Amino acid sequence: MHACPDFAEAPARWCLPPREEVRTVWQSILPRQLQGQAVTARWRQQRPRAAAAGRARAGRGGAAPAAPSLGEEGMAAVARPRVRLVVTADDFGYCPLRDEGIVEAFLAGTVTSVSLLVNGAAAESAAELARRHGIPTGLHANLSEGRPVGPARHGPSSLLGRDGFFLGKMGFREAVAAGDVALPQVREELEAQLSRFRELLGRAPTHVDGHQHVHVLPGVCQVFAEALQASGVRFTRLPLERGVGGCAWLEAPARAFACTVERDARAAVGPFSRHGLRWTDAFVGLSTCGRHMSAHRLLGALARALEGRPAGHALTAELMAHPGYPSVPPAGGCGEGPDAFSCSWERLHELRVLTAPTLRARLAQDGVQLCALDDLDSKRPGEGVPCGATLEPFLQPSTP
Repeated sequence: MHACPDFAEAPARWCLPPREEVRTVWQSILPRQLQGQAVTARWRQQRPRAAAAGRARAGRGGAAPAAPSLGEEGMAAVARPRVRLVVTADDFGYCPLRDEGIVEAFLAGTVTSVSLLVNGAAAESAAELARRHGIPTGLHANLSEGRPVGPARHGPSSLLGRDGFFLGKMGFREAVAAGDVALPQVREELEAQLSRFRELLGRAPTHVDGHQHVHVLPGVCQVFAEALQASGVRFTRLPLERGVGGCAWLEAPARAFACTVERDARAAVGPFSRHGLRWTDAFVGLSTCGRHMSAHRLLGALARALEGRPAGHALTAELMAHPGYPSVPPAGGCGEGPDAFSCSWERLHELRVLTAPTLRARLAQDGVQLCALDDLDSKRPGEGVPCGATLEPFLQPSTP
């Protein structure tokens, strides 16, 4: 189990409310969270004051450093090419606190899509939230954290350790690389998660992506593509972020992992294409996760994606995000309790960045239109289709 995150350690430059305010609110929500309840009304009452203070600071010119204009990065006019951006919040269903923040970001108009963990501790309540608020919801296929939902629950499986849990983010990758994972068992678990999704939502997912990017791993990507084609799901995620290897602010392990994900994603293009899957032209999120998220870096990543594109050519992009109120053990997780990633105050930092009015204003100013994947599915003539055919500029590997 992990201790409650210490917000006093968060650098002041990150987009957090005053530390004493956070600590007071955190203490007030802890007893209710342990009972599986949502965030207290006190935080909701304080939210308008925080938003008003942010607008006042922006009006006085006290905001964070100005983000690079897309025009400064090679776009002659912000309206051409127009960017249609899907903002997907991952890990929906992980815990009630994470879900509370995700719904807040959706209602604020920035998050436009969510990916649901059907083996998450709060999957059922998350599905109800999605129905209540009309949130476009996809499946966050999970082969690396917690307990399975398929046949592996009932006997030995190459997907699980001796404790009956998935092998973990790196453990699963090592097992795949060693050839120790039985791909038919991967197919069974994916099909079980797709079935569970339909039970929870009463419909098919809008898209399917992979928790910790497991869906692009060698061999797994082929099984993944086959399962999605058979279930009628067309949209997935291709985690290829242009220039991520040159993002010096990323710690060396994070940068190396991002480049490994890129390598796997490039290899997954073939299987995904052959099975009719679709994805956005560009992807952002490896360089802007957690403490590294800011309006400046988000717009910079989109600007990199636009480099070299023909004038007037529409760009579709997906931003992967992990906002929310941090988990408080023992509530949450996928069967093992919440991990350090979910307990981190960095989840709150992402929530604050995404719900800041200044971010939405800057996106609009730079010609970025927020939308859901369903909006991309009904493109007007001449706008192009998100698929492998537009990937040539993105298939060059990043240098770690």
